[in-house]
Amino acid sequence: MADMLDYLTWRKDLTFFQSPVTPVDALLLSALSYVQLDGLVSGKYEEAPTLRELSQMFQELSREALESRLRDSRDETLIQALGESRRFGSLGLTGAWELLDEEKELQFAAITLLLEEGGAFVAFRGTDGSLTGWKEDLNLSFLDVIPGQQAAAEYLEEAGRKCPGDLYVAGHSKGGNLAVYAGARCSKGVKERIRAVYNHDGPGFRQNMLEDPGYQEILDRIHTFVPQSSVVGMLLEHKEPYTVVHSTETGLLQHEPYSWEVSGADFVRVRQVTEGSRMVDETIKNWLAQMSISQREAFVDALYELLCDADITRIGELARPGKIYAVLQELGQEDEKTRRMLMRTIAKLIWAAAETLKREPHLPV
Repeated sequence: MADMLDYLTWRKDLTFFQSPVTPVDALLLSALSYVQLDGLVSGKYEEAPTLRELSQMFQELSREALESRLRDSRDETLIQALGESRRFGSLGLTGAWELLDEEKELQFAAITLLLEEGGAFVAFRGTDGSLTGWKEDLNLSFLDVIPGQQAAAEYLEEAGRKCPGDLYVAGHSKGGNLAVYAGARCSKGVKERIRAVYNHDGPGFRQNMLEDPGYQEILDRIHTFVPQSSVVGMLLEHKEPYTVVHSTETGLLQHEPYSWEVSGADFVRVRQVTEGSRMVDETIKNWLAQMSISQREAFVDALYELLCDADITRIGELARPGKIYAVLQELGQEDEKTRRMLMRTIAKLIWAAAETLKREPHLPV
């Protein structure tokens, strides 16, 4: 089964002038945005080392320093292959932003790549696993605008001012949501230069965003892709059609971009998401429909405080039995009103799942 790294090997000798940007190119560069580039790539648009030069920089790092900058071990192969390819090696990197503000509940990062024939590719990072980033994702259910979306719109506006020519915008997970939001909210002059916005399994929006004139103006340029068992990409609402991609993983692991299957210059496409994905999608929508905006906010804030009190800083720590025990202990310490609210909201989620199964009993549990 071929993945985007295989695509990179096959496509490496074709320049973007010879073969324009593809959805797989967009996923590759969205994956690159997860790599921490602070200290290596300028946050301004005055300097732009190439991907070939970046690859050399990474080879000179110690093993410990290298691994600290990677989201996934395969990112090392990605950086090396990008640097060695004719297609990507000469692309300049600039505008590396890294923002993490717990007080503002902001986790944001982006990178701009300068295309050889002119124009630029802007890639927004998705959630990085920090509790702050996870909280910001949950805030999408009750806030009209989260700080990361505002930062994305400002970032794209600046990139548009500094980089002439066509613009391509992309991201994976929350980065996909940021790409769409930035494209919808940027100025008319920047928006007119956007050739495509790629959303790779990123959540949608609340209904008011789908009715926004800026969103309507770029709707025909939004390309959304989700794996067959998508959960993240099915959250909230989408007005644009989406393409279902075959993943070699199962369940939530299909969110991993390295698991998306590629054939030639495109993804391996399937007809529709799985029944399990549909069940989760409908269950969460029913659950949210039962709560007012203020109730959603109260639940998310209380859950976040509970995890903070249990000394959890990254969402992956919930896989550790000791951390789960700490969360349960903290739940016992909560005041009765908060504890009852948390349990009542979780009960609504269980009820929503039961109602989904009543309406569609063929769906898997």
